[in-house]
Amino acid sequence: MSPALIIVIAIIVVIVVAAVGLYNGLVQRRLRIDEAFAQIEVQLKRRHDLIPNLVNAVKGYMGFEQKVLTDVTNARAAAVAAGGQGPAQQAAAENMLTSTLRSLFAVVENYPDLKANQNVLSLQEQLTTTENQISFSRQHYNATVLDYNTSIATFPAVMVAGMFGFVRREFFDAEPEAAATPNVDLGYAVPTASAASPAPDAPAVDIAPPPEGTPPTAPPAG
Repeated sequence: MSPALIIVIAIIVVIVVAAVGLYNGLVQRRLRIDEAFAQIEVQLKRRHDLIPNLVNAVKGYMGFEQKVLTDVTNARAAAVAAGGQGPAQQAAAENMLTSTLRSLFAVVENYPDLKANQNVLSLQEQLTTTENQISFSRQHYNATVLDYNTSIATFPAVMVAGMFGFVRREFFDAEPEAAATPNVDLGYAVPTASAASPAPDAPAVDIAPPPEGTPPTAPPAG
């Protein structure tokens, strides 16, 4: 075997090994995206399961606005249905659900009886915790997508990505107003200090006694 042929074979082996390494790296990044999205879906399912319980807990109070409850119920159904339509559609549906939940919580604040309802308090706390978990999972997913999308668009992985069908993935975006956790304080307000509260003690003044033999000072005339 001639030296030239050996060099050519060695170059081909190096190229193949490099291509296999790039391919495996892209596969691993793609699998991490799927895993991160699965974590979002777990938290979203928990959110969807909590919402009917919250609606049932508050709808029995007289005068409660039924339209708000209907909006939340419909938005939840739309969010559940959007589960198989991709991250972009699912994110839009979840953002709408977040908006209706915020409206529900705003109305709940007008009902003092609900603020003392332990069932509502517990559900609200669970829902707030779930919203925080959704936010963390979404951030992790988007960071993973960014890493993958950057990889398939830059050299040298871009040479392998198109050949083996690696395409860009969608982010799970939240609208600006939906980024904040829909939270409502159903607890009692902490009392503030009143105007009649005693003022802090005045700093002590060190008054030295007059020297011995000093006549006492007469008080000023009234």
